[in-house]
Amino acid sequence: MSDFKNFDSTLTEYILSIPDRGSAGGAEQFCKADSAKWIIDEMPGGFFIYRADEKEEIVYANKALFRIFGCETEEEFRALTGGTFQGMVYAGDYQAVEQSIKEQIAQSKYDLDYVEYRILDKKGEIRWLEDYGHFIRNEVMGDLFYVFVGDATEKRKIQREKLRTINEEYLRRLAMIEGLTLDFDSVFYADLDQNQIQAYRISYRFAPKFQDEYQIQEYKGFDKEYLDLWVLPEDREKVARAVTPEYIRERLSENRRFRLNYRTLNHGVIEYLQLCIINVGSEEHVSQIILGYRSVNEEIRHEMEQNRILCEALEQSKSANIAKNSFLSNMSHDIRTPMNAIIGFTTLAQKSLEDAGKVKGCLDMIEASGNQLLRLLNDVLEISRMESGAVQVVEEVSSLPEIVQEVQRAILARASAKDIAFSMDVSGLKHTQVYTDAQKLKQILVRLCRNAVKYTEAGGRVEIKAEELRELQNGLAAYQFTVTDNGIGISESFMQHMYEPFERQRNTTLSGIYGTGLGLTIIKNLVDMMGGTIDVQSTEGKGSCFTVTFHFRIKEGQQCSFMEESVTPRMKEQKKLLLVEDNEINLEIEVELLQDAGFLVDTAVNGAIGVEKVKQSKPGEYALVLMDIQMPVMDGYQAARAIRALDNPALSGIPIAALSANTFEEDRRMSKESGMNEHLAKPVNMPQLLEFIEKVTEGGGSC
Repeated sequence: MSDFKNFDSTLTEYILSIPDRGSAGGAEQFCKADSAKWIIDEMPGGFFIYRADEKEEIVYANKALFRIFGCETEEEFRALTGGTFQGMVYAGDYQAVEQSIKEQIAQSKYDLDYVEYRILDKKGEIRWLEDYGHFIRNEVMGDLFYVFVGDATEKRKIQREKLRTINEEYLRRLAMIEGLTLDFDSVFYADLDQNQIQAYRISYRFAPKFQDEYQIQEYKGFDKEYLDLWVLPEDREKVARAVTPEYIRERLSENRRFRLNYRTLNHGVIEYLQLCIINVGSEEHVSQIILGYRSVNEEIRHEMEQNRILCEALEQSKSANIAKNSFLSNMSHDIRTPMNAIIGFTTLAQKSLEDAGKVKGCLDMIEASGNQLLRLLNDVLEISRMESGAVQVVEEVSSLPEIVQEVQRAILARASAKDIAFSMDVSGLKHTQVYTDAQKLKQILVRLCRNAVKYTEAGGRVEIKAEELRELQNGLAAYQFTVTDNGIGISESFMQHMYEPFERQRNTTLSGIYGTGLGLTIIKNLVDMMGGTIDVQSTEGKGSCFTVTFHFRIKEGQQCSFMEESVTPRMKEQKKLLLVEDNEINLEIEVELLQDAGFLVDTAVNGAIGVEKVKQSKPGEYALVLMDIQMPVMDGYQAARAIRALDNPALSGIPIAALSANTFEEDRRMSKESGMNEHLAKPVNMPQLLEFIEKVTEGGGSC
């Protein structure tokens, strides 16, 4: 390998051989060569030259390259690499690097070739280099490669870390190199004192002015054609001012670089570019600079799009805040009103313990207020689960007449209390057994009927009707459910927002009717989940008609069968129940209610005790197990599975009902998967509980 210092004279000879269009004397030529070498030797990026032959001997390397390899001197670098390009490159990368360089040279003799490869530094640690090289053939120096390299190790680490959390577009924007900005599509070196500029890399925009790379021209006015041809007229003045020596010295006196974004016009399309100017000379007197031009079209447009999205999000946030404030105001009123009633009537009941009639009236009001609070809680939790995506549609064979009758039974008492005639009509059903999510369909219809009763005055009428419109292909049929009332109706202006969360036509204070403004939102979400549509026709003061339409898959061979009206269950004989409940207050209340209903009640305070009591019982001793879900030691799901796994079929088949405050669809599904027959909600609804007990105990343990 040649001594690098001996190469100085050869490099100087080569630079002096270049025809100088702007200088007259040999001394000035030498200054130019000395200055150029100093810049190359002191620039932050690595630079080296090696021979384009089999040995690939390195004939020159700058100090930055030594530092990249962790070497202090030329001798250390020579000993580490053997003084060859192959000795620099990590062995596993060498063949791929050589092949890439050959292919790039074959494709273009004007562009720099680019490769990335690993090296081993003096400490034996792997580092990554970015390599920008070019092949030249010169009569004085022979065939050579000159190469600019940058240490990309830290960038690689950052990229690997960022890949887990950011997208590809942002990652590309991190690909910036310190020092000579070779990622720019046009790069120039200029000496302001000498009024000279030399092109290192040229884009098509500068090609008419700089026809050859490394061409030296006068700095003043070098960009006039570029400004006139490409830069948008509104931006020409600021771009022209940015490259004046006075402005550059002013800006670079504060920092070693500054940037300017501007616009160009390319075949009628506006594109965004950036000019970056870097001081690579003395800080005391700014003269030697690098100018880089690059496209920032993608980044600017992305930023503009992000700003647009942020503006839209801000507007949506403002609208959401207005709706939220309205909701919180209504909720505050609607929660405090029943709470005030509960506290007030509790105080009155305590003062009137000797007056049974007055106490009963207070308890009735407390019960009604508690139910109001429970409905508020259920609605808020339901809409929250829908927004989180926790609600799923589960299709199974269902009887449409049974669903409609269950809706009628759920609403009938409320309608009767307001003296409202509530009728049902299922005569238009031909195929009654279909595949659908019965729970969601029932919830839709119950909520529509409840609204109809709520907003219909005493003496009015409400009707629910189910009919089959037409039979479709592929075993499907179109079904339509209508809920009609002659209540207060809906204004035309409110119908445009009626399905939005927290919206109400009139708040509780004005209407005297409690609600969260979430009911119709929940209904609309459920209908959409099930692939249906919902329409409404309404006139203020005359009433409303809600129509819900679905396409259900028919279970062939099933015809309409109407259920008889259910009657209030009556226990024919005293039955013993096992109540598994860990909460003392709930246990006391539920035992009292069940005993008042005529049952014998045995208790267990966790699932493990409950399983043991069933295991030790005689067949038929317990008619039913009422199982809480959340309990210590063993929860309700585990306990149910343990009972179903008992060896004695007479004990493992005992009816089990979940009695839990967890009432969401996934909770019901988990209860069923655990082997339970039913999932009942807390607070205890005694008529519902008694109906279920009667069904399973009289029906041989199935339901």
